[in-house]
Amino acid sequence: MSSKNIIEIENLHKSYSSHKALNNISLTIEKSKIFGLLGPNGAGKTTLIRIINQILKPDSGTVKFDGEILSRKHIHNIGYLPEERGLYKKMKVGEQALYLAQLKGLSKKEAKNKLNYWFEKLGTTNWWNKKIEDLSKGMAQKIQFITTVLHEPKVLILDEPLSGLDPVNSLMIKNEILELKKKKTSIILSTHDMNSVEEICDEAAIINHSEKIMQGGIQELKEKYQENSWTIKYRGNQMSFTNAVWGGWEIISHEKINENTNKAEIRLLNQFTINQFIKGIVDHVEIVEINLKTPTIQEVFIKATANE
Repeated sequence: MSSKNIIEIENLHKSYSSHKALNNISLTIEKSKIFGLLGPNGAGKTTLIRIINQILKPDSGTVKFDGEILSRKHIHNIGYLPEERGLYKKMKVGEQALYLAQLKGLSKKEAKNKLNYWFEKLGTTNWWNKKIEDLSKGMAQKIQFITTVLHEPKVLILDEPLSGLDPVNSLMIKNEILELKKKKTSIILSTHDMNSVEEICDEAAIINHSEKIMQGGIQELKEKYQENSWTIKYRGNQMSFTNAVWGGWEIISHEKINENTNKAEIRLLNQFTINQFIKGIVDHVEIVEINLKTPTIQEVFIKATANE
């Protein structure tokens, strides 16, 4: 029976000698979503990815693919872009791309048609006869991305897919990832680029010290670390702003935007409310804008892993 989740992992354990790489990891990845797999170096992400790819076997626990126990028959339904690139430097780009496509089950004719489509789409047509060793890191990254998505897998595992790309090509690949999601591809994104996680991921899990410490929607994760902090834009004298209310709040930061306008970040203390703050300040300065400060995913990541 088909499941709403493309990947279901339950009670996964993996050790290398005395080192515990994964300790009782359980998580689910929904179909047609972009899932961020986050964690510090050495947290266990690579081990988990290798188990999903069947490069490694777990010591215990189960992995299901679309409701079925993961097995060899699922290999061609997964595309994997590893952080450590695996292109043969002496081979020509087109020759290698055709070879890798055929390894993934495509006929030579089908592979060439799909490669022509992707090479034109990503602006790499003129690279067909270049050797891999003559490409920049970013150029090689685009070729490897193409060979990863070519066979249209149900699941894409992308480990630092934007590494080596300039801002223009980084945006191009992000847009392609979003397009693949629209076509119902499920995507696991392992990265330290928290801006990208915030921009394109639907959900994420954070792994630290071999254990999953949290999982949820991006907004849900941010709300877990929501503090009673606010950003205030105002017109008037900074001294008037600072002295307007005694107690109840503190200034975290302050900057001058222009000659007339200032911006401050404040934190409300104890049971002091934003309404009390506004009531105390409006007679001293003109409030232009006031917003609850939401933590970024990077701030969530730092706080979550620091507490472990």
